[in-house]
Amino acid sequence: MKVIYPNYNKCLVNLSNSILKYFEADCYHSSLEEVDKILKNHQYKNVVLILNDGLGSKILERNLSNESFLIKHKIKDITSVFPATTIASTTSVTTGLNPIEHGWLGWYLYVKDIDKTIVTYLNTIKDTDTPAADYNVARTFLPYKSVFENINEKGKYKAYGVSPYEDVKYEFEKPDEMYKRIIELCQLEGKKFIYCYYNEPDHLMHDFGVSDDKVKNNIEYINNKIEEMCSSLKDTLVIVTADHGLIDVEHTYLVDYPSIQETLIRETSIEPRATTFFVKPNQKNTFVNEFNKYFKNDFILLTKEEVIDKHLFGDGKENIRFNSSLGDYLAIAISNKCIDDKVTSNPLKAMHAGITEDEVLVPLIIIEKK
Repeated sequence: MKVIYPNYNKCLVNLSNSILKYFEADCYHSSLEEVDKILKNHQYKNVVLILNDGLGSKILERNLSNESFLIKHKIKDITSVFPATTIASTTSVTTGLNPIEHGWLGWYLYVKDIDKTIVTYLNTIKDTDTPAADYNVARTFLPYKSVFENINEKGKYKAYGVSPYEDVKYEFEKPDEMYKRIIELCQLEGKKFIYCYYNEPDHLMHDFGVSDDKVKNNIEYINNKIEEMCSSLKDTLVIVTADHGLIDVEHTYLVDYPSIQETLIRETSIEPRATTFFVKPNQKNTFVNEFNKYFKNDFILLTKEEVIDKHLFGDGKENIRFNSSLGDYLAIAISNKCIDDKVTSNPLKAMHAGITEDEVLVPLIIIEKK
């Protein structure tokens, strides 16, 4: 498998900053030259960003022909952030910040303030249905300013989110409604940014694997609906991308490796393919030796210091809780393996957050409707 690290000069964060730049909002990082040039040449009334969860470049190429609408309008590949996972990536898109800055690192997150490992979106304690607190832990300890706030607070332009997860949101029950909502917003007066998040094909690939017919049918549906939607738009730039891709995985469980598990202070966190370990101070050498004995061909094992030196989570001002969430070691998947603490009843068939090209590369698709 080909290994690719995120390029923080040509990634989703830079795309977000191109949009912030166009709407004269606060920018935090460099922008994408290709997008800047298009927006400079034509001052579009509407800029629409559609993020299809999991629709990475390799998934797209395997499921659509060269004559399909999305493939014909693909400008290039860019990268996700690290880890290439929904929480880190979409937070970067909707803030313009790198993961080291916003601190939303993955599905699981150790929060030192409450000394618990939580399921970030669900606000539960890992491997339980127990609420992590009577408030939203991640939002409380990892607050951020969204691109919607950034643009709207300036008062000159408007920003909207067609998604169930944003504060400035227009929700939808069925995918067809999502595209209709975009058209309706584009017809409103004034220059505006519209962000749309769709949770497929990620959900289908988790359940059925990357090669299932249901996945292919869904991707063809996305292609056809976006083409249909674009035929109804004027004076609009439509950008289509993804937060990450996926690969089919083989699960491994730490309960089967007691020589590793007994060196740990607490459960693992971040992601099963980007796994952080909190290790007992007097057991670090043992942990490294035992981990590499079993997994050296499947994961790159880095110390916290190596992770920071490599700017793996990007550059910028380090979030005050980043260091405590990172643990002592980080294992990054380079094969199809993932690491879970224990056996689960319905393990996911495909996952993400490793550094294979299938997971890291995402498409930059641009449709100009003048």
